[in-house]
Amino acid sequence: MRIASIFATGLIGLCGMASFASAGGTHTLVTPDDVQWGQAPKVLPTGAEAAVLFGDPSKEGLFALRIKVPAGYAIPPHTHPVHEVVTVMSGTINIGMGETADPSAAKALPAGSFIALPPGTAHFARFDEPTVIQITTIGPWAIKYINPADDPQKSQ
Repeated sequence: MRIASIFATGLIGLCGMASFASAGGTHTLVTPDDVQWGQAPKVLPTGAEAAVLFGDPSKEGLFALRIKVPAGYAIPPHTHPVHEVVTVMSGTINIGMGETADPSAAKALPAGSFIALPPGTAHFARFDEPTVIQITTIGPWAIKYINPADDPQKSQ
């Protein structure tokens, strides 16, 4: 299985679109009107949008990233090499643990919910309504799909 660096291609340009600061001690303030959405990285299934709020997910260090998905969106089972800390900003994420996307094993987490997954935790997500999640973690961020054929970059 291959680890796909989520920002190796498409999202590096997105970093410049968002308001972000280095870890060098400057502060960052972002209002909802400041969030600038762009195409999500190609390692995610088509249809998502992303906005970097802080840091650079392609580099070592702390970052905050929002991902906006439409109703019917799904992310197949995958893992991350670092802790993943997710807050549901709006909508609902149906998240399940394990290497198989079993909808009956997913738990619906509405806006305001919090998720913290240790490195290597296999999980999947489904969204029945438009949803925005925020990921805050240490980069570089990557996704390793359990089934390499699920990696959207393979079909590009």
